[in-house]
Amino acid sequence: MSNNPLAEVFGFPTNNFSEQAERYRYSRLCPHNNKVPNCTKDKANDPLGVCSIYHKQAPVITCPTRFRQDWIIAENAAAFFFGENAKWTSLTEVRLKDASGQSAGNIDMVLVSYDDRGKVLDFGAVEVQAVYISGNVRKPFEMYMSDPNGWDSVDWSKIADYYPTPDYLSSSRKRLVPQLLYKGKILRDWGKKQVIVAQKSFFDTLPVLPQVEPDQAEIAWNLYDLEQQGDRFNLVLSDTIYTEYWAAINKISTPETGRLEDFLEVLQQKLDNKLDNPPDTQTISDIPFQ
Repeated sequence: MSNNPLAEVFGFPTNNFSEQAERYRYSRLCPHNNKVPNCTKDKANDPLGVCSIYHKQAPVITCPTRFRQDWIIAENAAAFFFGENAKWTSLTEVRLKDASGQSAGNIDMVLVSYDDRGKVLDFGAVEVQAVYISGNVRKPFEMYMSDPNGWDSVDWSKIADYYPTPDYLSSSRKRLVPQLLYKGKILRDWGKKQVIVAQKSFFDTLPVLPQVEPDQAEIAWNLYDLEQQGDRFNLVLSDTIYTEYWAAINKISTPETGRLEDFLEVLQQKLDNKLDNPPDTQTISDIPFQ
């Protein structure tokens, strides 16, 4: 399996050829509570049915819908938001607006607690963070779908250009940080708790966040993993990290300053290369004033 880039396709491991797995592949179905029965990732009429890819021989979730298996992410978030014995339900893709009425984006999931008459008592926001991919994932997906049974015979060392890998840095800088800054700031000002759902391997690439006790937390980082059980992967809660809002934001968004000497070495090397290999054409700075 170490040379196979795709872990799950349409909800099932790529080496699962059960009748159920083949039915899901044939009809392009999603078993993880998508908004419709079919997979709609990338293109509704030609979905990219990759739920997770292999990285360092472990499955890494690349589709946010994959986290909806059995709705354990909602159950665990509700325990943080409301405690025990609360009546609650989930609402997905809820639009959030700022003070000027401009959209701050959609919240992936809002959990709402309510009384016996159906009146809202409280709510909390859940953001789901899957991992971006670098490299080409559609090409191996199409290769797999054309011949699932011959998949293990593919020598991926000869077609490395098609080998996808998780892009953890882009996942944090391009998605996680902006979401925390825009939507998270509004929720924090309202005094509402937030849950970030992510895979533990992604969270481990972030700076170490200062932790607080659960009753002092504004954010719960619910970290999940995929564990093989029989012929399927199951989503399991691996760990929960409790933080304050601004402490987490400042730690993630503020880079640690490197050594000035290292940067000077880079500049010196570039300057040496330029002086040793001057360009053939003149630059503006090379042209004397008349």
